[in-house]
Amino acid sequence: MKRYNITVNGTTYEVTVEEVDGSYTRTPVYSAPVSPVDAPAATKAAPKASPAGVAGMNKVIAPMPGTILDMKVSVGQAVKKGDVICVLEAMKMENDIPAPCDGVVASVNVQKGSSVAANEVIVSLN
Repeated sequence: MKRYNITVNGTTYEVTVEEVDGSYTRTPVYSAPVSPVDAPAATKAAPKASPAGVAGMNKVIAPMPGTILDMKVSVGQAVKKGDVICVLEAMKMENDIPAPCDGVVASVNVQKGSSVAANEVIVSLN
């Protein structure tokens, strides 16, 4: 065991590091999809639903937290698989969010300029 003092933003922390066998294996980290148990996240997104309140079968979710720079679709618009639904800015990069399948936009749950969390529903399709 080795002990270190680490200072972060002016606060000093004492940490103890245990050295194991010296080999290194990277364990992949995956974000879990939102489950029905995560009720606060689901109810949080509900007030942003479109006025029609229609929820489609296929959900387009935010793959990462970020800010919506542009919405490319509106309720009732037909989209093809791969069409850009919106532009999401995350970590200073613009990411096109594609439609996962052909369909018609049933609801738009976010608007331009809004912040989204990972796994938050952006649009639903029928």
